[in-house]
Formats: sequence, C-alpha cells, structure tokens
Amino acid sequence: MSELLGAQSVESSKKIGDVILDVKNISLRFGGVKALTDISFNVREHEIRAIIGPNGAGKSSMLNCINGVYTPQEGTISFKGQTFDHMNSRQVAEMGIARTFQNLALFKGMSVIDNIMTGRNLRMKSNILLQALRIGPAEQEEIRHREFVEHIIDFLEIQAFRKTPVGQLPYGLQKRVDLGRALAMEPQVLLLDEPMAGMNLEEKQDMCRFVLDINDEFGTTVVLIEHDMGVVMDISDRVVVLDYGKKIGDGTPDEVRNNPEVISAYLGTSH
Repeated sequence: MSELLGAQSVESSKKIGDVILDVKNISLRFGGVKALTDISFNVREHEIRAIIGPNGAGKSSMLNCINGVYTPQEGTISFKGQTFDHMNSRQVAEMGIARTFQNLALFKGMSVIDNIMTGRNLRMKSNILLQALRIGPAEQEEIRHREFVEHIIDFLEIQAFRKTPVGQLPYGLQKRVDLGRALAMEPQVLLLDEPMAGMNLEEKQDMCRFVLDINDEFGTTVVLIEHDMGVVMDISDRVVVLDYGKKIGDGTPDEVRNNPEVISAYLGTSH
C-alpha cells in the first residue's frame, strides 16, 4: 500500500494521548440475533484507530452504538472519562463525536456548501426563524459559519464545486462532501464508516491524505472502518478485529497482521 500514499511517510511523530473513548463489554442483540458480544477496546487521543472484519462482523453496529443510533443491552461507553449507558445521536454530536456513513446520506438537491453547512447547525445559537429570515445577529452568525465552511471546502480541494448540487458530483467527490459535513461539526473524535469504499486508486490516495491531514494537522482522533487492508495497515496506529460480533484481535498493525486467529478468519493465509 505504500504506493497508494506515494512518498508520504505515515511514520508520525505525533504524540498519542490518554484514552478519550473507552468501550467496555458492549453486547447488542436484535431479537435472537447477536450483533455484538462483549466487545471492549479503547481509543486514545490523536490516534487513528481502525476497526476491521468481514462483512457482517458488527463493525457498523459498533459505530452505531458509539454515536447513539443503537442502545446496547449490556456494557458502557465512556467519552473523556464520563460514562454513559445511553446517549442519543444529538447528545453525542454535541459532545464532540461526528460520523460519516457507509451509504451516503447527503441532500442531493442542495449545493456542496449548503450540505456542509448542515454540519454547523449544532453550533448556531439563533433560532430557526431568525436563521431563515437572515436578519440581525442571525445574519452575522451565518456569515461566520459560512467562512468556517469555506475553509473546509478549501482543505478538501472542492472549491470548484462549492455551488454545485451534490447529486451532480462523482461518487468520490460526494464522499468528500460527506467528510466535510462531519468536519464542520469540529469533532474531537471522527467516526469514518468505509470512507474509501467504491473508490478508484486516485480517489483512495486523496482520501488517505485527507484522513492523515485531519489527524495530524487538526489533531482529530479518528476511528476508521475500512476493508482495504493496505490502507488500514499503512495509516492506522492500532487495529481492533471483529468476527461474527466478537473481538478476535487488537493491537498494532504488525501485531494484527501476524495474529493467527485474524489470519484464519479474515486476512487469509496469502497475506
């Protein structure tokens, strides 16, 4: 995968901090189906933490528990030392956890800038009526938020498409808009659900660069689900491996790569 990142080194001098997100003994069931069974792992500040596993392993279900979409029957999730039995998605976002989705949930008829602006809603103090009328303080507030969004558009190199309806963009650029909307929330932890799925090589190169820059320049902690093992092994600090809703491996990329149970269940002997 080194050719995917070109000459850019992923050996980072960044300082990994204390645990910011702690998942303990999470179990999730849908009727009689066990989606997750007694899953525990943690995420440290400023790291890129990957979650891998075959289809149906429970990866997206795990993210859904973290960002409040699902309520696990057992276990707890702690964020910055505060433990919660249950949080809804809005509370999670307000605390500083943002999420992109495997299946794009963008507003296809809206422009790029307006889609990314929706990520600023939680930070707007004006009520909806004043925002709609754009009068007084609401107008000044919107100007400030739009300036912030313009910086994100520049960062993601989509300036030429800022007023284009998202539905008219190629898939790879739509994924950037989805990422931009999450970044607009100024998250401390960014959950990425297969951000490179369906991309060609050039699009993957760009997305890898953006993820690394978000982590390095912004200091954002990243939790990443990704099927491309080259990407995972090159950009991740640590990797947790799920299989049939159970954790079968956890460690550095090298440790996971050489774990016999992981090789048997997921990576395959050819790796």
